Amino acid sequence: MTKQDPNDHDTFSELVARQLAMAALARAEPAELDSILEALGPLPKANDLRAPEVGLVMLRGRTGGDGAPFNLGEATVSRAAVKLDGGAAGFSYRLGRAPQSARAAAIIDALWQDGHRRAAVETALAPVRRRLARETGTVRAETAATKVEFFTLVRGED
Repeated sequence: MTKQDPNDHDTFSELVARQLAMAALARAEPAELDSILEALGPLPKANDLRAPEVGLVMLRGRTGGDGAPFNLGEATVSRAAVKLDGGAAGFSYRLGRAPQSARAAAIIDALWQDGHRRAAVETALAPVRRRLARETGTVRAETAATKVEFFTLVRGED
């Protein structure tokens, strides 16, 4: 892997696009991951750089978003790292105990890095992104329904 110039806009946009793809893979359902892999077949052989494993991460928070950090609790995560025969390495972290799903997401991440397969991966990820957008919209609508507007009345002289 070569060192990339952080001021290169093409590199930056590719980095952001990969981060968005990895975020969608982290929240994809196991059946969605299987469907994506099936759509992208035939797949190159994937060797584990790190066997899929389950562990804990510490969740941290800040009071008011900018206060002193504090430990909120722990969350179970699954992680995997694979290297495809073509040389691309893929990585994945997912909440919960799902090492096989983490491995599937890592394979898809590695496939995304192949310029010839990227468009196909993005197309296969589109239904996942649409589902996540719908869920986010639903949560925002439910949250907006509970919003309370406070106002004051000015009395007397200005």
